[in-house]
Amino acid sequence: MTALRHVHLATGLSVRSDGAVLLVASRYPNVPQALWNLPGGRQEPGELLVQTVAREVFEETGLRVRVGELAYVSESYDRNDDVHFVNATFCIAIEQADAAHELRVPGEGAGDHVVEVAWIPASQLAAHIRVEVVREPLLAYLRGDLQRRYAGFSEAGITIRWPSEPT
Repeated sequence: MTALRHVHLATGLSVRSDGAVLLVASRYPNVPQALWNLPGGRQEPGELLVQTVAREVFEETGLRVRVGELAYVSESYDRNDDVHFVNATFCIAIEQADAAHELRVPGEGAGDHVVEVAWIPASQLAAHIRVEVVREPLLAYLRGDLQRRYAGFSEAGITIRWPSEPT
């Protein structure tokens, strides 16, 4: 039996005044279509989750942000790979100096998996975000009905392999 791996993730939630939400589309070696998600990613050793959010949002979008309150925590298990994911989603505010900055996608060969960055209208979020463990907590939070600001899934419903991992 393989030992269970624990992966800590942190994502940032930015909602514009018109209700659009900042999302990124990422490609993974084992998934044929890009997956939409909030900007964010894996915590590095010695890094606090709020630092992870700020770093990842900048790496994926080119935007510098202030990390605010914790919006919600979600967790899931990928039983195929014996991985336990815990994701902390924080409210983020784009820093004023960068407010006019155009969204950018990391350059080719930069080692990043992000292929698109966009403000998605709230009415289109469910259609864009295909992965239930990402979509459902976000939609529930935005509706104001995410009990305890927590969502748990005994099955992730998807296996993700990052570009830095073997396929």
